[in-house]
Amino acid sequence: MPIRLLPETVASRIAAGEVVERPASVVKELVENSLDAGSTRVHVETRDGGTRLIRVRDNGNGIPAAEVALAFRRHATSKLESADDLEHIATLGFRGEALASIAAVSRTTCITRHIEEAVGTRLHLKGGEIAGQSSVGRPPGTELIIEDLFYNVPARRKFLRTERTERRHIDGFITRYAVAYPETAFAVVHDGREILATPGNGDARAALLSVYGTDLGAALLEIPPELTEEQPIRVSGFVGPTTVHRANRGYITLFINGRWIEDLRLTYAIIQAYHTLLPKDRYPVAFVMVDLPADEVDVNVHPTKSEVRFRDGDAVFRAVQRATRATVIGEAPVTTTWTPPRADDDDAARRARLAALQPSQGHIRFDDTHVGREAVPPAASASDVGREAVPPAASASDVGREAVPPSPAHLPPLRVVGQLAAMFIIAEGPDGLYLIDQHAAHERVLYERLLSQAIQGQVPRQPLLEPAVVSLPADEAGQLGELLPTLAELGIDVEDFGPGTFLVRALPAPLQHIAPADLLADIAGAAEETSPVRRELEAQVVRTICKRAAVKAGQILAPEEQDRLIKDLERTENPRTCPHGRPTIVQISTEALARQFGRG
Repeated sequence: MPIRLLPETVASRIAAGEVVERPASVVKELVENSLDAGSTRVHVETRDGGTRLIRVRDNGNGIPAAEVALAFRRHATSKLESADDLEHIATLGFRGEALASIAAVSRTTCITRHIEEAVGTRLHLKGGEIAGQSSVGRPPGTELIIEDLFYNVPARRKFLRTERTERRHIDGFITRYAVAYPETAFAVVHDGREILATPGNGDARAALLSVYGTDLGAALLEIPPELTEEQPIRVSGFVGPTTVHRANRGYITLFINGRWIEDLRLTYAIIQAYHTLLPKDRYPVAFVMVDLPADEVDVNVHPTKSEVRFRDGDAVFRAVQRATRATVIGEAPVTTTWTPPRADDDDAARRARLAALQPSQGHIRFDDTHVGREAVPPAASASDVGREAVPPAASASDVGREAVPPSPAHLPPLRVVGQLAAMFIIAEGPDGLYLIDQHAAHERVLYERLLSQAIQGQVPRQPLLEPAVVSLPADEAGQLGELLPTLAELGIDVEDFGPGTFLVRALPAPLQHIAPADLLADIAGAAEETSPVRRELEAQVVRTICKRAAVKAGQILAPEEQDRLIKDLERTENPRTCPHGRPTIVQISTEALARQFGRG
């Protein structure tokens, strides 16, 4: 086949594939243009997840009438004049490809009026070709209407996700920019329903409360500007205290010179700032903004401008880590270091000393209605512990069988010896010593129990004395909204209570003492976009629930509670790993012990 130049229409669609991946890409480019134009109000409206309609309206400077048509030509921009300007880019957009790429794959209408002109301009384009232009009266600013996105690229449209998922991606972008630009009032409307509105009064905390809700927004700590020592790098924003954490990195947001980016190294800097301060496999909540001279960062790396390169990446890493760490340490609770018990301590004294060193943990009750509770009320007694793990209606084929013959997949009968370091249970079996991770073991017990109960429709629910109102960011709220039927089957009674808000009326009995806000945030953050079968999605939600509900390392278990945990673990189908694949048991054979004492 001979070499030939591609027609302009084909080249435009190829370029659009780099810039316009999904409806959220369109919203990103248009909103960034609005911010570059000095807008103080940005209104975003979508229909059908953005495939049918995307409307972005602002009150910025607008486009001069003589330049409106030129704005939709490839490589046409008002933000660069020469190659030297690439070394100190101070605007969000600069490539001159966004409007041309969007128009190439949609039916586009631009209605704009420049601030210095008396009359506005309306321009229609179809597939990148101008279909009409006229004068129109309107206030200064610009309104872009994008209809039938990818109508002429059916292959791209076929690979879009569900409408709810596409809306969630749009929300994820807008919510981040709403916090980064508190002086701009953002409003988002999906299918006629407003789901986000920020005041635009310049108060970053007010914007944070509008996006993340009152509970999380008020809990975050502001990074004091004076904590940044390395000039001219300035770090600002908000980070969560050690009591606020999530199941994944999704709540870590980074902005460089007002641009949202994804940078693994800076994300790691924030995670490292919480070293030893968070539980294992938990991640901080952080909204960190870094400002530095434009010539110290290269944003001309990726078509979507989501990646950047630093002239001195180590200095930026240190600045982010130090500012985050100093903010967190300044508010972190005082912790104590565990010391080994003295040789002259008896068992009661050792238990008392360990409990004194861990006042926040204390004893817990281990039964099917109060698992993972932080403290037992004074009236609690041994008779409260040790209920059956599986409801009586469970059949022999279900998880909680009464008798399981010993096999490689199951455990032999074990005799509990005691607890080690408030993390491991020591037990004796017919073939040696067993060390059981109490958290992983309890996760396995809860996981199989809840799945078994869900299959039978017998999950015990505990109504809350007062329904709990939980606020989530718009993108997390969209994710949780897809899971409401699954949560109902698992005993979590949640209903939609307005934009980004849910009402929790009941929880499964084992979770009744867990904060509903933390539980829902974990579930929304851990759930996948898609699942090959609905049962797998349900199992994933159960894994998240069990991780939150299971007893933690450092919690002291009474002897009868240890014994009940081991007996419940013996009844499970897969007792040797937790639902996430970590081992629950380490076995040391009698022969191996004998060899250690020179008896082998």
